[in-house]
Amino acid sequence: MKELAISEIVSYWAESQGERVAVFHAGETITWNQLERETNKLARAYESLGVGQDDFVTLALPNGVEFFKSAIATWKLGATPQPVSSKLPRFELEQIIELANPAIIIGVGEEYANSRPSLKENFAPGPEFSDEPLPEKVAKSFKVMTSGGSTGRPKLIVSGQDATWDLDSEEFWIQPKGSILIPGPLYHNGPFLWAMSALFRGNQVTLTSRFNALETLRLVEEQNVDMLYLVPTMMHRIWNLSEADKFSFDLSSLKVLWHLAAPCPEWLKERFIEWLGADTIWELYGGTEGQGGTMISGYEWLSHRGSVGRARSDCEIKIVDSNGDSVGPNTMGEVYMRPLSGQGSTYRYIGAEPREIKGGYESIGDLGWLDPEGYLYLADRRTDMILSGGANIYPAEVEGIIDSFRGVRSSAVIGLPDDDLGNVVHAIVDAPLGLNAKELLEHLTERLVRYKVPRSIELVTEPLRDEAGKVRRKQLRESRVGQTFPSLH
Repeated sequence: MKELAISEIVSYWAESQGERVAVFHAGETITWNQLERETNKLARAYESLGVGQDDFVTLALPNGVEFFKSAIATWKLGATPQPVSSKLPRFELEQIIELANPAIIIGVGEEYANSRPSLKENFAPGPEFSDEPLPEKVAKSFKVMTSGGSTGRPKLIVSGQDATWDLDSEEFWIQPKGSILIPGPLYHNGPFLWAMSALFRGNQVTLTSRFNALETLRLVEEQNVDMLYLVPTMMHRIWNLSEADKFSFDLSSLKVLWHLAAPCPEWLKERFIEWLGADTIWELYGGTEGQGGTMISGYEWLSHRGSVGRARSDCEIKIVDSNGDSVGPNTMGEVYMRPLSGQGSTYRYIGAEPREIKGGYESIGDLGWLDPEGYLYLADRRTDMILSGGANIYPAEVEGIIDSFRGVRSSAVIGLPDDDLGNVVHAIVDAPLGLNAKELLEHLTERLVRYKVPRSIELVTEPLRDEAGKVRRKQLRESRVGQTFPSLH
């Protein structure tokens, strides 16, 4: 075990592979030596604006070299990066900033800062800031991720892991000095965790601005990628390429393909196993909270089709019924997990409370069952949560925005099946006097990031909630599967 402060990791790898590329994005590269020097300057610039030990630093930056420089500079000050989408509407960003109370915001103009320090995208520190090494510092938490909340407001998930890393760890089968491709947005936990874990192991990290199926395969060949991170939507788009395109690239460098964040259709997973080999395909299940999770190899999956794997060695899983009692094998219930290190050791919330039961077990709201061998099968995600393209969307958040529009009495937001995204967001709106769909769309796009904006709308004139104020989303969804609705876009 070789544990090192994250603030020192870039310096460590610069000594042994200083001129090798550390990050590649859209033709822009930065070597380990350059990354070391430039993040030293950047850290001092952040420090001059008030960033200190254990502060949060909000990173509203798109995928790119600058994202990595900003995160590393933050760690070098003993502070914690808190990534958010660079395209967040002001309304949502301000809610997150209120929760996080960051020392500085990177990637937005002063008009968003609400009297706190901010730096625009492409900020470059002046010559007055030295590029010499800084003293070692370690933040109490190495990341703070943002998620939608079941109450309609965002929440922050603060990692319980401090800003140190075991350089000998082979978690996720990441090999030292390898090459990884991340085609997903770094403000999501999965892409962020895989990208940074690979960087800390001395890997070249290749990024794309947005996912493109053909470009992904081309980059695997061009950059000699040995590890690829995907979500099932990406896998589906790759598989939909023409045979000529799909099989025209040399993918022999690829050793591991990880997929996660959403259920993968069995037929699609089977095709990828046939194409790339069972030893290449790995799946992980778990939440940003890190209370627990499962892993499964392609070989295991072939004998346990549909499973997301068995509990990792650092956690326990049990299935409970509506009364909170444990159920036996092959019996449906809610999935609860706890870390062997104890409840609360892996994360803490800001702006939310955990869903927990006796014994320190917590749930992220998924339903499923365990087979007699301990393999977990998921029946559905949390009944009120929509998974679209690997992103979690909480209906309460979208409904709150819809309900604030004039003429709306109530609304219900559900996910409808989609071959590409898994689910698309559909809004059922109770507006007795009617409404202007174009104006509603404008209202939504001003207040929500694009992937949360409903793709379709359905106007009704009957109440959507019962006397207790509950909406039966499952019933609403089941009755609309297979129907076609007018698009808002």
